[in-house]
Amino acid sequence: MSRVLVDSNVLLDVFSEDPTWFDWSSDKLAELAERSILVVNPIVYAEISIQFDRVEDLEDALGDQFEREALPWEAAFVAGKSFVSYRRRGGERRSPMPDFYIGGHAAVRGMGLLTRDPSRYRTYFPKLEIIAP
Repeated sequence: MSRVLVDSNVLLDVFSEDPTWFDWSSDKLAELAERSILVVNPIVYAEISIQFDRVEDLEDALGDQFEREALPWEAAFVAGKSFVSYRRRGGERRSPMPDFYIGGHAAVRGMGLLTRDPSRYRTYFPKLEIIAP
């Protein structure tokens, strides 16, 4: 069974019932859950925590549908190298590191990545399988 790292934007769409993206995000999660193991990492967990007042509420929302996986050290290395490439291409410093950690994690572990914001991932992780609108 394949594994798919789920980006925070997809989960926030569902948890907040975003009027624009809720249907796409919830449909794609349901579809992938039937044939894949859905994964979140500490970066995604931190980003989606803004939607909840208590960690117990977040845990209830994720349930057992999502596997929690720590960031591998290799992902941090890949994230750093990708960030350097981003800066050399003129990228701004506005906190893009979380995306590089997420992309690095998926790349190092050979997972697909479910996101609705694929541009940076496609540029800096060209071999990564990206599931996006």
